[in-house]
Amino acid sequence: MPDSYKPGEKADRSGQYEIRGPRGGHTGQERTVVKGEPLPPTPQKGQSYTISDPTKNNAGKGK
Repeated sequence: MPDSYKPGEKADRSGQYEIRGPRGGHTGQERTVVKGEPLPPTPQKGQSYTISDPTKNNAGKGK
């Protein structure tokens, strides 16, 4: 799993993704994204996402 994700990339797992500033600083903003869905656009150019709170269920993991 990468450390950061760009807007439009597909989420590796479901959960809360924090928006990070261009230099990696915390913005305090989060978006909920479902596994396989693209990450939404960020409010400002150069921002990225990191997963801050992954979903804690086994949905989508297969057996």
